[in-house]
Amino acid sequence: MATTPQTGRAAVIGLGSMGSGMAGSLLRAGFSVAACDVNPEAVARFQKAGGIAAADPAQAASGADVVVSVVVNAAQTEAVLFGENGAAAAMPEGAVFVSSATMDPAVARALAARLEATGRHYLDAPMSGGAARAADGGLTFLASGSPAAFAKARPALDAMAGTLYELGDEAGQGAAFKMINQLLAGVHIAAACEAMSFAAKQGLDLARVYEVITKSAGNSWMFENRVPHILDADYAPKSAVDIFVKDLGIVQDMARAEKYPVPVAAAALQMFLMASGAGMGRDDDSSVARLYAQVSGAKLPGQA
Repeated sequence: MATTPQTGRAAVIGLGSMGSGMAGSLLRAGFSVAACDVNPEAVARFQKAGGIAAADPAQAASGADVVVSVVVNAAQTEAVLFGENGAAAAMPEGAVFVSSATMDPAVARALAARLEATGRHYLDAPMSGGAARAADGGLTFLASGSPAAFAKARPALDAMAGTLYELGDEAGQGAAFKMINQLLAGVHIAAACEAMSFAAKQGLDLARVYEVITKSAGNSWMFENRVPHILDADYAPKSAVDIFVKDLGIVQDMARAEKYPVPVAAAALQMFLMASGAGMGRDDDSSVARLYAQVSGAKLPGQA
């Protein structure tokens, strides 16, 4: 988190659960922050908190030293940069675009080359940590880009990050690290959901299972974080099923291009796909447990 107040101008594109927290961290650090989102209510909340409302990425990016893009995927990132009312043409020369979307490393490299040809910088900086860490400036950034991009983005990153990994001087390396993280995260969530539904099928006390496993070798960060959602029967999306449909799909595409087998990740992807196909795509990713319960007859908390 930043320790020295900043006086620069920043823009945030996307005010969802992550972007709103990141924008708030920039405001607390002393930045003047303009932001836009497809949801006008999110923009109104941000304006009430002291931010500047912008109608579109171009308006938000105008005059900004740092433009932070917090959208879902590569297609949205490209639209933010180069679509109608895109940020690229509105950014001052020498400004930096910080891309936080999870995407294929090859796409990150292509977007960086396209933007840098205009005299602006591109920092490939996917993040991890969830909405709570976004709100308190404690995110982990997996970043790569030129020294100039890092230098320009550093004050903003200091405001938003608890941990900043500098992973190389070429865009795409941060994205590649993030995809390794997402492979593990998706597999661990699917495994946690499978284990808890299996425990329910055995008639075990699920709260007791959680207590035992979190103190045993079978624990994982995802087990510890997601299983409480199952125990509380709370499937409001902290991270949605369809996020892992997307991210494990990218893993599959990358692996296929390299002729590299990823059978465990492929099996996890099928579980997220089935959960999405069963109507749970926008629900919390722990909904994979509900899918297991449906096909097995296991009874989870909150189910009749």
